Amino acid sequence: MKLNAYREKFGCLAQVGRVWAVSSIHGDLDRLIKLHDTLVTRWKHGDRLVYLGNYLGRGPDIKGVLDELLSFRINRLCLAGMAAQDIIFLRGAQEEMWRKLLQIQLASDPNTVFDWMAEHGIGRTLEAYGESEEEVRKYFREGILATTKWTNRLREKIQENPGHNDILVALRRAAYTEGGELLFVHAGIDPSKAVIDQNDTFWWGSTHFDAIDKPYSGFHKVIRGYDQAHRGITETAHTMTIDGGCGYGGPLYSACFNLKGGIEDQVCID
Repeated sequence: MKLNAYREKFGCLAQVGRVWAVSSIHGDLDRLIKLHDTLVTRWKHGDRLVYLGNYLGRGPDIKGVLDELLSFRINRLCLAGMAAQDIIFLRGAQEEMWRKLLQIQLASDPNTVFDWMAEHGIGRTLEAYGESEEEVRKYFREGILATTKWTNRLREKIQENPGHNDILVALRRAAYTEGGELLFVHAGIDPSKAVIDQNDTFWWGSTHFDAIDKPYSGFHKVIRGYDQAHRGITETAHTMTIDGGCGYGGPLYSACFNLKGGIEDQVCID
């Protein structure tokens, strides 16, 4: 596939039997642990795993979620014979905001950008790393030098937590099965554009996703893990959404797909 030339941006799942996809987690550690405990009892040889983004934001234990993602990959799946490339983490809207926050000193109007981020839940991630919205705004008032020093300090705080920076910098924009059967995205995709041309549509293009009415780019199914309406598992002829509102008080979902795009198994953690 053409995407094979963009492995640093898009994750490729090879030698696939089935693919488990996990919906947005939003800092809900308890539900994630229960989901992981269930997945290991349902796992089959040849299964692969894709997390569809939004590990950060909203919920009560954001750092704990990152720790659990790392522990599950290393201590349970990889020890069970899976390779690191068999598990892919997508960048969600929360992680995209976090990435831009770490460069906010470059914004022409940091206050306006940050106000928008705060409305979309970045405050809980700041709190997880010992910061507050009020403190951030103070640095904006002091100017670009103070803001730059703050973003550098925030990077250092992230790196103080083993593995957190590694997972955040390794996030992929989308994932696909090697034979081109399934495409996994965070929230949206514009069917009029190629995968490599989507840019911010992956995170903010949910209305485009709802408009998909024919096979996209040869894929049997396009699967996403965030839906603003949190409608659970919803399917059309060419798409699948799994998001029950985890982090907003709703359940955490995972669904297992065969290469035709059908669901072979699913888990709902209320």
